[in-house]
Amino acid sequence: MNKPKMATEKGVPSNSRVLMLLGQLERINGDAFGRDIETARQVTAKILHLMQTQEKSGKEVMSKGSSGMEVILSSLENSCDLQTTLNILNILSELLTVGRGRRMGVFVSKGGTGILLQILLSASRESPTSEELMVQLHSLLAKVGVKDKKLGVKARLSGAMNVTVNLVKLNLQNVKLLLPCLQVLRVYSTNSVNAMSMGKSGVMELMFKIIAPYCKRNTSILKVALDALGALLKSKTNAHRSVDAGQVPVLLAIYLDWHRNDTRHRHVLIRKGLLVCLKNVTNIKLGRKAFIEADGMKVLYNTSTECLPVRTLDPLVNTSSLIMRKCFPKNRLPLPTIKSVFNFHLPHIPAAGPVALLYSQPPGVDDVVDDSDDNEELEAENEDTENEEDDKDNNSANEDIETDLNKLHSKTGPARPFEELRVYERFFMELSEDFQGYNFESSSSSPTSSASGRSSWPIIVPTAQSLSPNHVPSLRSQENCNSSKTRNSPAVSPVPTSVPSGGVAPLDIDSIHLIPDQDQKGQLPNMDSALSSLKTFSQEAMTEQDISRVLESVSLDCEKSFSSEELKLEGSVINATRHILSPLLVGGIPACRLVGVDRSNRGSECSSDGPEDEGGDILEVPDTAQMLPLHDPELYVEKVKGTFSVPQYAEVAYPDYFGHVAPTFREPLLERVYGVQRSKIFQDIERLIHPNDIVDKVVYDLDNPSFQVVEDDGESLKFNSQFESGNLRKAIQVRKHEYDLVLNSDINSNHYHQWFYFEVSGMRVGTSYRFNIINCEKSNSQFNYGMQVLMYSVQEAISGRPSWVRTGSDICYYKNHFARSSIAAGGQKGKSYYTMTFSTSFTNKDDVCYFAYHYPYTYSSLKMHLAKLESMRTPQIYMRQDVLCETLGGNACPLLTITAMPESNSSDHICQFRNRPLIFLSARVHPGETNASWVMKGTLEFLMGSSSMAASLREAYIFKIVPMLNPDGVVNGSHRCSLSGEDLNRQWQNPNPELHPTIYHTKSLLQYLAHTQRAPLVYCDYHGHSRKKNVFMYGCSVKETVWQSNISATSCDLQEDLGYRTLPKILSQIAPAFSMGSCSFVVERSKESTARVVVWREIGVQRSYTMESTLCGCDQGKYKGLQIGTRELEEMGAQFCVALLRLKRLTGIHNHQHLLDLESDMIGSQTKVASSCPTTYVMEEDEPSFLEAIDYSAESNDEDAEPENEHPSEVHYEQLSDSEANHGV
Repeated sequence: MNKPKMATEKGVPSNSRVLMLLGQLERINGDAFGRDIETARQVTAKILHLMQTQEKSGKEVMSKGSSGMEVILSSLENSCDLQTTLNILNILSELLTVGRGRRMGVFVSKGGTGILLQILLSASRESPTSEELMVQLHSLLAKVGVKDKKLGVKARLSGAMNVTVNLVKLNLQNVKLLLPCLQVLRVYSTNSVNAMSMGKSGVMELMFKIIAPYCKRNTSILKVALDALGALLKSKTNAHRSVDAGQVPVLLAIYLDWHRNDTRHRHVLIRKGLLVCLKNVTNIKLGRKAFIEADGMKVLYNTSTECLPVRTLDPLVNTSSLIMRKCFPKNRLPLPTIKSVFNFHLPHIPAAGPVALLYSQPPGVDDVVDDSDDNEELEAENEDTENEEDDKDNNSANEDIETDLNKLHSKTGPARPFEELRVYERFFMELSEDFQGYNFESSSSSPTSSASGRSSWPIIVPTAQSLSPNHVPSLRSQENCNSSKTRNSPAVSPVPTSVPSGGVAPLDIDSIHLIPDQDQKGQLPNMDSALSSLKTFSQEAMTEQDISRVLESVSLDCEKSFSSEELKLEGSVINATRHILSPLLVGGIPACRLVGVDRSNRGSECSSDGPEDEGGDILEVPDTAQMLPLHDPELYVEKVKGTFSVPQYAEVAYPDYFGHVAPTFREPLLERVYGVQRSKIFQDIERLIHPNDIVDKVVYDLDNPSFQVVEDDGESLKFNSQFESGNLRKAIQVRKHEYDLVLNSDINSNHYHQWFYFEVSGMRVGTSYRFNIINCEKSNSQFNYGMQVLMYSVQEAISGRPSWVRTGSDICYYKNHFARSSIAAGGQKGKSYYTMTFSTSFTNKDDVCYFAYHYPYTYSSLKMHLAKLESMRTPQIYMRQDVLCETLGGNACPLLTITAMPESNSSDHICQFRNRPLIFLSARVHPGETNASWVMKGTLEFLMGSSSMAASLREAYIFKIVPMLNPDGVVNGSHRCSLSGEDLNRQWQNPNPELHPTIYHTKSLLQYLAHTQRAPLVYCDYHGHSRKKNVFMYGCSVKETVWQSNISATSCDLQEDLGYRTLPKILSQIAPAFSMGSCSFVVERSKESTARVVVWREIGVQRSYTMESTLCGCDQGKYKGLQIGTRELEEMGAQFCVALLRLKRLTGIHNHQHLLDLESDMIGSQTKVASSCPTTYVMEEDEPSFLEAIDYSAESNDEDAEPENEHPSEVHYEQLSDSEANHGV
């Protein structure tokens, strides 16, 4: 070894004593080191004394530029004297004790660990072995081992690891030497190959000789031995060896002994070490089996329960919880099949894909618990099952970024010949309309609206008294069904003349107030008197039980008409309430599921077997149309009659009938209670510990058409989901006040469980009920971050408060013990379902309540809304509603055209009218994202409004709007798919006209516009996002995609107008819920078949966006800390319109260069920031971890074969869990 030359740093005194001694040590280094042993001893002793007495000495040795470490290591390597070696080792120990991070790094970089291993090997060959030298060597190795990741490999290859193992075997009673040796073994065993090697050498048996029941002596040794054993048991081979040796019961017995005796909790780390060993050994199936057989569930449950009151014992409780959840026996869902309970036969089966796989599976194999269910479930799940723009880590996101520059530019050449697209000219009548027959001075004439009138027959609310014993109502025939209509071709509807009617101006909900009815001449009556009359009537005419029965359903099955006299309540005529006659009980309708049949056979003529003059009870309900000018209950029911569902729904949910008025109070994000998730998990584990406490009673089951609820005097809740958009498949009473709920999968699918909407009745006032939705699929949810479920109380609606309100306490979302079949998990084995649990109580007796994932917005609501909008049209508004196509289920897909009428029929005004830029909007391609419809509702109401801004907007653009791209999914309560069982937002590249008619024809409209050089200025698809807060946009940019992927590109490739950022930037300035920081403009491979990317790439629309609205709430701006409601969502839709108006002012500039300058100025420095760092690619989890650290990994590998990994295995800690990788937009 070359002798290092002593160097000193500037500022260090040249007469520094320690440096002088190091210089002297350097001079005697080498050959003289062996000849002048005494001098070497004296010099190293003096240096050690200085290190121990003067802190500055260590700083001088380790100062920048000093070669002190090299001199010390060189002397250590050349030393042949034991005392000199011990002195140098003590010097190193003193140096590395202070400022250990940087100093240890220097030590490792200079080859210090290699020198220590060489000395260890040399010392092991001497006889007798110096105990003091071994202690010092192992102490140093244990100290620096954390900095040298290759130490374990070096030790194994050099043989030093075997030296340490032999020392442990020979010195089990020698505490002084045993402790540092165990510390070194702990470092070595982080390498998986070392762990297997030591397992074969009997090291685990040595550890069990050291581990002992409760004892106050040698606790440090016991702690280190447990750490080493825990690291060894990470190896599956060692875990198998441990199980075969019967060590699992031993670990449980020792843990129980320490738990009982450590009453003052002074040895929590030892108890935690024992639990870590159990956690690692139960990573294999045999380990879990041994744990169950040793009654481990009961042991850990009881000990954890005793630890719960002590906050400092949370690490023990959390680890115990993880072990118990992992060992909880895997069950399949309590369903006969995980396929949807509803069946719809497709025109043809796709050749490939999940639907083809679903149809190819024989019966009974779609939900099997895989034999190899030990596979480690990676918590950063990479499923493509939820919002496609969902949170990902940067590495996986960068892998998904499109790197093919050819795909980042618009396609050249037409995709379809124009002759094929000419048929779509009929949907653009405004581009050829000459308005020659229109009288611009008259405002009285208007086209008749087929959907704006009220029903001529009353809505029927059933009661039990009026039902004849032999009465069996039948489904109402669908009279509006035109069987001659071509199903999947663009439908030609009569184009109404553009003479709008003089409708009533829209009302501002915030300005509505109740006025006492003094003269009863059309004014709103006093609501208190109305409620008083209702209460009086309820007390006199009906019992509370009867009222409950009245509130069970709304029938669509009777065509009886009644005179106005029959609708009057004697002595109480109240204008503000609807008087609803109740002669029929829909509950008597037999379950009818004629699925997959031609719609011409759907239902039969309605008949009544009861006497015509049979009396019925009358229920007064507030006329919500007075509060909601665009809601009409009777019109809604009329629209429901023309809605086709696969289950043949014959009921209307009360919230959809009454309507929803946004509450005036704020609804803050729910603050998470510490330990709530843990307590819920423990309650689940109690099912296994105390099985006799479980009721296990099925109270609702769609799979069993003949299922009937047994009357039990109110001991069980009643459930229902058989109405439009409803989703609840099964309800099981687990305990007296706890229910497991199973959601239905999308039709022609075996997954996508997220949307729920169901009815509950028969509750007890003041009782807390727990509801567990047990077949969720995403690995994390905003329910863990302040989001609550929505509840609608019918009693509250009757009292004048028809509102969906956020409710629920003790809400959390976690992995459960129900196993997902690999068939349902896209081929991935070992997956589990997740539970979303919440508790709630009810305040009204004999109430009927509805729960929903988000604010429901049905297809029938859309049809009613459009009819009301058309009725309020003014002569200045051009509005046309066409039927774009018919869906697979036979429902019409509406297409709206909205703009301003021309000022006159002069050629200049007609030319200006025809040449307005187009804005193309769409929404609700994913049925479960109901917030998209509420945003669209706000957009439509603004466009049809009477404000000057709305008029300016109509004059600026022609709007083409498809407000609901997936009516079938919405009607049938799906979350993600259409009746084809496919995500329609993955079909834009090559939609099938039979299986994906709405996408096919919507894309054709855009292709027609592109062919006629009228491509939209803006395309925006409204969506909802389940895992992020705020409202934000996704767009498409070549530059930002290239920046994120780091691919090489020329300046020519990167040329693009920065205008794609203008609209989001405007929204961030005017819309309080919008977050520019959450926007992304990166194009990803997995999104190449989405609307946003296809319209950008194939149609050439630069401003092609997805606008995502949170399902939860906001964490910035005016609504920070609040859950989002319909008022905020509708406001967002209106603000989008305002942003388009501002965009017009920019794009209206004739000089295009000026436009670029303006947009560049608007973007400002943000563009520069985006070019230098990944700020625009916001794909990170937007929530911090909770104080309550919970590991969700409940699965693990059980393979015998282990790779020869030369590096320590990394430990992955899972964050609070639904990384729902992801389907979104």
